[in-house]
Amino acid sequence: QVQLVELGGGLVQPGGSLRLSCAASGSFFSMGWYRQAPGKQRELVATVTTYRNTNYADSVKGRFTIPTDNAKNTVYLQMSSLKPEDTAVYYCRQRRYSGIDYWGKGTLVTVSS
Repeated sequence: QVQLVELGGGLVQPGGSLRLSCAASGSFFSMGWYRQAPGKQRELVATVTTYRNTNYADSVKGRFTIPTDNAKNTVYLQMSSLKPEDTAVYYCRQRRYSGIDYWGKGTLVTVSS
């Protein structure tokens, strides 16, 4: 059974930084971070493939990065210059070569003073 364990959410002030991590098992085609704010649909934040191709939402470009640690099978979401509108539940997603997606349970990030 695939397990995605997300860590690192919490409360941070505007302009601050936070790093999320997602440890995953098994081989995969891509890993990604998505988020869902209250009353809104889940949206893509950033993805990275095994070929190290990355994709970012326009709203986070230049502020977020998605580094990986292959030895630990872990993907991170490094967030900086956080804004109140970044407040959301952040989900980790693993896409297998089969096309099947697996999701973590989510971790809450709150940006507030």
